[in-house]
Amino acid sequence: MKQVDFWFDPVSPFAYLAFERLPQALAGLSVTVCYRPVLFAAMLKHWGQKGPAEIEPKRAWTFRHLAWQAQQMGVSMRLPDAHPFNPLPLLRLGWACADALGTPNRRVVQTLFDHVWRDGGDASDPDRLAALHADLAPTSDPASDAVKARLRDATDAAIAAGVFGVPTLRVDDRLYWGLDALPMVAAALRDDPWFAGD
Repeated sequence: MKQVDFWFDPVSPFAYLAFERLPQALAGLSVTVCYRPVLFAAMLKHWGQKGPAEIEPKRAWTFRHLAWQAQQMGVSMRLPDAHPFNPLPLLRLGWACADALGTPNRRVVQTLFDHVWRDGGDASDPDRLAALHADLAPTSDPASDAVKARLRDATDAAIAAGVFGVPTLRVDDRLYWGLDALPMVAAALRDDPWFAGD
C-alpha cells in the first residue's frame, strides 16, 4: 500500500477543492493519505512569492474561477467573510487532533475545511473557533508550545522537501501541486508508463 502525503492550509480554497475531490481521484487504489497542515504564508515568504489574494486582479479572477470549479465539481462552497485570514488557530487545532499515526485524520481535516469554505462566515470568530474546538475535542492543547512546534516543524519539513504551495501531494519522492494535478497523482499511483520515460 502506497502513502500519499497531502500538504494543506485551510486558507487555500484550492486545497479545499482538492480535498473534496481526492476520494474520487483515488478511487480503486490501495493508498493511505497523511494529511499535513502547513502554514502557506511561511512558504510564500521562503520562496519570495505573493499569495493570489495579494494581487487584486488575480484575487478577483481566483474567486470567480473557484466558484465555477466548485459548481462544476458539485461541491458546496461559501466564501468566508474575510480572506485572507489568520489560519494559525485552525492549523494548530489540526495538529492538536493528530491521531495514532501522528497526523490529523480525514474527519478532522474535513471539519477544518468546512468551517472556512462550506459554512462561510468569519473563520476567525472566537465563538465559532470555540465551537470548532468543542466539536473536534483535541487530545492536545492547540496553544501549547509542543503543538506550535509541530506546525513549525511540519512547515519547515515541507519547504525542505520542495513544497512551494498548497495543496501539494507526494507519491514516492515526487511532488504534485494543485487541484489540477489530481489526475496526474492517480496516474502515478497506477504506474502509468509515462512516468518511466524522460
